[in-house]
Amino acid sequence: MELDFSSQGHYLVAFVPELILTALGMLVLIAGVSRRLARDPERSFDIGWLALAGVLLAAFANGWMYGVHEVGTQAMIAVDRFRLFANWVLLGSAGLAVVMSMAYVDRQRLQAGEYYGLLLFSTVGMMVMAAARDLIVIFLGLELMSIAVYAMTALNRAERRSAEAGLKYFILGAFATGFFLYGIALVYGATGSTNIARIAVEVGSGSAQPALLALGVGLMLVGFAFKVGAVPFHMWTPDVYEGAPTPVTAFMSAGVKAAAFVAFLRVFTVAFDGVWDRWWTIVWWLAALSMVAANLLALAQLNVKRMLAYSSIAHAGYLLVAIVAANQAAAAGMLFYLLVYAVMNVGAFGIVLIVANQGEDRLLIEDYAGFGQQQPLLGVLLTIFLLSLAGFPGTGGFMGKIYLLQGAMGAHLVWLSVVLVLTTVVSYGYYLRLAWYMWMSEAPTPDVFHQVRAPISMRIALLAAAALILYLGVFPDAALEMARASVDALTAFGGSAAATP
Repeated sequence: MELDFSSQGHYLVAFVPELILTALGMLVLIAGVSRRLARDPERSFDIGWLALAGVLLAAFANGWMYGVHEVGTQAMIAVDRFRLFANWVLLGSAGLAVVMSMAYVDRQRLQAGEYYGLLLFSTVGMMVMAAARDLIVIFLGLELMSIAVYAMTALNRAERRSAEAGLKYFILGAFATGFFLYGIALVYGATGSTNIARIAVEVGSGSAQPALLALGVGLMLVGFAFKVGAVPFHMWTPDVYEGAPTPVTAFMSAGVKAAAFVAFLRVFTVAFDGVWDRWWTIVWWLAALSMVAANLLALAQLNVKRMLAYSSIAHAGYLLVAIVAANQAAAAGMLFYLLVYAVMNVGAFGIVLIVANQGEDRLLIEDYAGFGQQQPLLGVLLTIFLLSLAGFPGTGGFMGKIYLLQGAMGAHLVWLSVVLVLTTVVSYGYYLRLAWYMWMSEAPTPDVFHQVRAPISMRIALLAAAALILYLGVFPDAALEMARASVDALTAFGGSAAATP
């Protein structure tokens, strides 16, 4: 099927996955109200399953979109494999987050309709960001995603830290959004367009006004750096990750970061490819600082959620290497890494949620003493997630870093590659420390973890996540080829990839 965007109806076809998710989000809200009005709400249908059905239907529609081809590349919405691959990552993150949330929402007595509705709407915003070929559309997707996540962060009214985290995230996020929107305005003033393809033409031909363009690119870079949590725009990350409900933290760490990086990659390696020599140094330093500072700070953390927050910042640094390299090998490596990162990070937070007994307790590293001995299956799963986050050979995390390094060396980023390798070695310290507590330390009481329970659906999801990580660590070719085919949609690669810093 071919789409000609001169027909308005074709925009609806291009947005089929997003429309399905939006419709289910509204249905979830209605179901939430109906559940509260029911005579026996405790025995009514779990709304989480309805939200999960929405994610699965959207995933089915995303697969159907592979048979759709657009006419031209000037439309505001992309129907390309780059977008569709990103959608798999975003929908996978949302699906895992829904499964993780079911027991938590009931135990914490959260408003289920609002919670799952916000989760689905934020996913729609992420998918809009991945689909956007226009800066204004990226901004709309960014705001839809952000506002929903702000509300989810502060949704647990029983936890003071949740309200504090939501307020901090909202204030700093609004501040960063101002930078991003002002940057869009300046880029429009410099090029006369907000369409990414047209901006690329103006920038590549030298027709853009250089001073306005440089300032606009810088302000947009600040906005993206905040959303991905890069140093020095990372200060919100540890506090928000610690204070937010754990399923929300897992969703933020995977989905928000993936959506921001996908939009970041499309904008900077397509629209601003012609001025790569002006911005690569800044992103180089952002990547290096994020890798070094985050890994060193993570070593000092005693709280597991804060440790994983700094780990998330470090992984943002690894992914920024692909932005600096700006070649097809690095871009494909980024997509592969985002897929693996989403699975292993949400999986790790899933085990954290189980240890905390579907609450916000037992979040210190020392609380994991003896966990592996008393819950061997869950201990093995967490160990797999930790080893993959560290980049241990035989896991998907290791292969993802290999592909990022290949892209970096293709762009002659030798020193940045050295930083990536050395900081990866440093990260072993805090990942293996948690594993050591699980397996080598004695629990304070013999039955402290015997009461820990995880729903069957959650156990199946975690087993599937661990299996996928191991599979991608041994047989990564199929996923990598899919990522490479997706990157072919970004047609403006070239000049920067051949440059030598």
